Amino acid sequence: METASLKDSLYWLPKEIDYVLRKIRENQQTFDVLVPPAASENQYYKPEGNTDWTASFWVGMCFLGKELTGSADFDTTIENQLQSFKNRLEQEIELETHDIGFLYILSAIADYRVNHNEESKELAVKAADLLMERYSPKAKIIQAWGNLNDPNERGRMIIDCLMNLPLLYFASEVTGEERYKEAAYAHALQTQKYIVRSNYTTYHTYFFDTDTGEALSGKTAQGYSDNSCWARGQAWGIYGFTLSYLYTGDVSFLETAKHLADYFIKELPQDKVCYWDLVFNDGSGEERDSSAASIAVCGLLELSKQLPLSDEKHDYYQEIAVEIMAALAKDYTTKSNLKSNGLLLHGVYDKNSDKGVDECMIWGDYYYVEALTRLAISWYSYW
Repeated sequence: METASLKDSLYWLPKEIDYVLRKIRENQQTFDVLVPPAASENQYYKPEGNTDWTASFWVGMCFLGKELTGSADFDTTIENQLQSFKNRLEQEIELETHDIGFLYILSAIADYRVNHNEESKELAVKAADLLMERYSPKAKIIQAWGNLNDPNERGRMIIDCLMNLPLLYFASEVTGEERYKEAAYAHALQTQKYIVRSNYTTYHTYFFDTDTGEALSGKTAQGYSDNSCWARGQAWGIYGFTLSYLYTGDVSFLETAKHLADYFIKELPQDKVCYWDLVFNDGSGEERDSSAASIAVCGLLELSKQLPLSDEKHDYYQEIAVEIMAALAKDYTTKSNLKSNGLLLHGVYDKNSDKGVDECMIWGDYYYVEALTRLAISWYSYW
């Protein structure tokens, strides 16, 4: 943070960092080899095996804890978790998903960036090779979910995948092979062209014909409707397009990220913590999604970082990010719930299927800690 006024607005930051570090330390005993599920039940995470797309957010928090403290307190858990991710890749356990990116960015790439572990670099490249199998040269997209021949999933891209692309950008950086970056860049361009609407709202998902490459139609899976704006998707877009700008230098991605951020901010309720779909606001009776809020904060902080100081939105995005974080710290954490092992209350996984509604979300917890880290130290990012 650069200005005195911004520093003054972060008076709560040291205490909040102490709080999350204490929770991460306490959780190491429960989640030594196992991991938290995607969503809590009654604000409590029950341990499970490393099979879901969300499994890496826990080890990601441990890496952030290590960086925030400079201590070895988290090393044993990190080592055990990395072995689990190595085994998962070798055995290809539940990896028919684009979220191979999430899984190996926050495990293998994080370990390479923090500990300079060459074995983890190789693990990340192997994961990138598996992700490349999901790329359709005709449609120029990475299929989101399921078997590549599944008629219900074939040719589906989703906005979340922007956050998986850094695995491919990383693979190009360390191998010198441009094919990884070319696929990621092509997918980001298709996301920009088809998932982003003319008013800078976003579809959750878009279908293509992978035989002809034809773009078919936009749909939602977890938003309120096909034409509404799912809050978490918009947050993924803010962060994800900024990252693709960082790796490609394509300024259009930065401009798209700014437009998505402006829409997200415009639709925020009074306390600055979004509802689960941006079609809702105060008085709707709908649930908030604190996890979308924490993702958006990270995206806004990275977006501000990438903008020149002369850009009129540079300080503005920082200021809004801090306002959202202050609201989360004040009213959305588990400080008042001593039985919870999560960090952020009031998240929504999938309202449409009544899955993880008004619960802790493990990715919400991770991005909350990442946002605190970004505000506290000069952080270089795992993404």
